[in-house]
Amino acid sequence: MISLQFLVTALVVVIAPGTGVLYTLALGLGQGRRAAIAAATGCTFGIVPHLAAAILGVAAILHTSALLFNIVKFAGVAYLLYLAWQSLKNGGALAISAERTADPAWRIARRGALINILNPKLSIFFLALLPPFLSGNPATATAEMLLMGGIFMVLTFAVFVLYGVFAAAARAKLLQSTRIMTWLNRSFAAVFAALATRLAFERA
Repeated sequence: MISLQFLVTALVVVIAPGTGVLYTLALGLGQGRRAAIAAATGCTFGIVPHLAAAILGVAAILHTSALLFNIVKFAGVAYLLYLAWQSLKNGGALAISAERTADPAWRIARRGALINILNPKLSIFFLALLPPFLSGNPATATAEMLLMGGIFMVLTFAVFVLYGVFAAAARAKLLQSTRIMTWLNRSFAAVFAALATRLAFERA
């Protein structure tokens, strides 16, 4: 039985703006509703490896291995900096422009998945989040963690889609102003760069 406390905790975590939310908003503003849904889908599936790692105990190994943690971490830093550049670059993957056509959904989803896959803190986060809500029965622990992880993924997808659809709805008005588009591109680039910097200083 899933507790109300877990549902509230998971919802608060998902709603809090992070890299996945930022990516989904950028796609909604830049390429519309379908792109935002593809972004939300990719970010959601990017959770799967971390959930599996937490259930199998691999997250604990990642947490204690400085080398492995840093390899994944700096790959994530490099990828966030790449996304920052794509926000600034004319015709970049995340650039907001009135002339831009939507990328294929699979490519958008792949980028979203990589955002989460290359964040080593996510495995450790699940390792810390899920156990306190277990019933205490070892025989059902794995099933309970799978259920909670599945619920977390459903909440992630639903909330991200709402963010993306809201951004897509505002897209038409924002694209009428070159100044606003320039400001948005620079803002997204700055936030992605800031997230990369924060990740670079994270410790296992």
